[in-house]
Amino acid sequence: MHPFWKLLILLCLLSLPSALHKQPWPGLAKVHASSKSTLVRIITQGLMKHNAEGRIQNICLLGSLNNSKQVTAGMVAWLIGDSMSLQQQQEGSANINNIQLDYGRIQMSVPKEWFSADISLEFDIDLRVPFKNKTATTHARMNLSVEFWLEKDEFGRRDLAIGNCHVEPSSVHTTVLTEDLSAKVKHFVRNFRQNLEKVIPHLIEDQVCPLIGEILRQLDVKLLKSLME
Repeated sequence: MHPFWKLLILLCLLSLPSALHKQPWPGLAKVHASSKSTLVRIITQGLMKHNAEGRIQNICLLGSLNNSKQVTAGMVAWLIGDSMSLQQQQEGSANINNIQLDYGRIQMSVPKEWFSADISLEFDIDLRVPFKNKTATTHARMNLSVEFWLEKDEFGRRDLAIGNCHVEPSSVHTTVLTEDLSAKVKHFVRNFRQNLEKVIPHLIEDQVCPLIGEILRQLDVKLLKSLME
């Protein structure tokens, strides 16, 4: 890419849009406005531009659970109960709300020209249980990490390489916020949580990692060198 266009992309990413105060996702907007790190501002602005939090909110959790290879086939129907009618099973829902996507930290190794970026994510899941017409709210939190570095070719020219982007398994935690639940609903929610923790990391990675990759591929190698210096 011509240096002029790389500079233009960088200026666009760094600029704070006039409508930023109208952002529906305050977490990233706050980080973008307050961070002194150029790299943090570039990544958070890119995530806002691509509506990362909106994409997470639109994840179809029940459908993903039912189709996932991580859990038993037909898990949603099993959780709800085979004795229920198909119409009753279809009345169940799981919606993601109150998303907080925040920037954690950037690690850097100057000798290796290597970077690691951490992003924290929290949200609520409103699970509607059809057989009791009850909604149980579960809070989920996790950390996503991506590493990237400058790679030299045989002529000494540097190019950006993007490594693994993943949710740290040990960082995934879920907590039930709703207290007034019957024994049957508690059993349902407990099974839901256990299977959610198997599936949700991959769903988050599918939504966020391609966006981060696209943002990083627009970075200028000279910019990364200057950040290390």
